[in-house]
Amino acid sequence: MKLYNSVGPNPHMVRMFMAEKGIELPMEDVDIRGGANREAAYLAKNPSGQCPALELEDGTILAEITVICDYLEDKYPEPALIGSTPEEKANTRMWTRRVDLRICEPMANGFRFGEGLKMFENRIHCVPEAADGLKAVAQNGLGWLNEQMEGRDYVAGDKVSMADILLFSMVDFFNNIKQPINPDFGNIVAWHARMKERPSASA
Repeated sequence: MKLYNSVGPNPHMVRMFMAEKGIELPMEDVDIRGGANREAAYLAKNPSGQCPALELEDGTILAEITVICDYLEDKYPEPALIGSTPEEKANTRMWTRRVDLRICEPMANGFRFGEGLKMFENRIHCVPEAADGLKAVAQNGLGWLNEQMEGRDYVAGDKVSMADILLFSMVDFFNNIKQPINPDFGNIVAWHARMKERPSASA
């Protein structure tokens, strides 16, 4: 297998997931700032033009970060980051979906349509006037999650899961790009510090 890697929170999520599992794969860096991911050679592999992408031994390409992590979990089930039982897996996927829809997607698009507009305006359909509103949606989502996490250390329960890794990759990246963590969200602040201390955070 080979991972097509780049800068940004999405590849970081997959690298962190791999690091938590002790998975090492060859990587090929894709220059997304220079637009290499929008050129024919890469689009032939991944027509969505996004990074990362995972190339399997038979040449199959898997894209979308949670799908890649699902696949790696099936290939390398220990330690379990999605779950060991149907119930655990369903719970992790539920929380992953919640943080993705409520926080990660609006946070990322708030950046793409705002600070990242020059990079993205000729690559995807951008709505600059929506940037501030999307950032507000993400903050509302974090506020909601802050309440849900009262009394627990991690997003989906008492141990690190894919939901934490997805959220951390986004929140940590955009924390320094005009979407800081609200200090009033004490549970999120403590969770972020807890995740930042994990060796995998620097993957």
